[in-house]
Amino acid sequence: MSIIFLNQSAIHYESLGRGRPVVFLHTWVGSWRYWVPSLQAAAASHSAYALDLSGFGDTARDPLAYSLERQAALLEGFLDEMGIDRIALVGHGLGALVGLLFAGLRPSRVARIMAVALPLDPISVDGRLTSTGPAELLDLLGGRLPGVADVLPSATAIDPRALAVALDASQIHGALAGLREAETPLLLVYGANDPSLPPPSPEHTLTFGPNVHQVVLAESAHFPMLDAAAAFHRLLIDFLAFETGASPRGLEPREEWRRRVR
Repeated sequence: MSIIFLNQSAIHYESLGRGRPVVFLHTWVGSWRYWVPSLQAAAASHSAYALDLSGFGDTARDPLAYSLERQAALLEGFLDEMGIDRIALVGHGLGALVGLLFAGLRPSRVARIMAVALPLDPISVDGRLTSTGPAELLDLLGGRLPGVADVLPSATAIDPRALAVALDASQIHGALAGLREAETPLLLVYGANDPSLPPPSPEHTLTFGPNVHQVVLAESAHFPMLDAAAAFHRLLIDFLAFETGASPRGLEPREEWRRRVR
């Protein structure tokens, strides 16, 4: 287990590989653990890092650090401590919001973002996310799926106070505020069967400009990196290989990916 200390608080992370850095940030009911297959996929060409955000997994609990702004500050502190200047970022749910906010605050430090299950509108989020606790959300989002529950944290590894702040509508609106002006290439990835967040319409996504593109994985739910792993990781590898600044508009699930995940 790897730990750094920021403002005297322990921040847990794991890493694999060598090369350009890519950072993975987990969802509302996650930790670094479910990113292991993605770390392995990215490590062939990148230095891949997965963090536990404040209040999740093995990172310290501090109610003063649970706002999305403070979680973005945690990411910046981690990069500074590790001597990392610019990253590709893969965020999921909560992690996608933190990554998007960080990119808005520090655009020179984020080359590209893959945002999985990003709530483009807080109204679209299933009400159960904001009205139930960690145990119920773990069951809702992944507990019924073979192979998913085994790599999710226990409910006791999630501070309910961190979850409540992360799902606050004003926090989500704040993270999304600069999306239409963002120049960082952004690939939105959704599972068609996500019980918490239906994919937005393609017409909605097109309003965000040429640097934003959406892909929906037809046979996936909230954890496409696990339940549609072949397609997700092929998409990830192709996205990471794009030239700096290139639009992700050309990325689509290929027919051979679909055959592999059926």
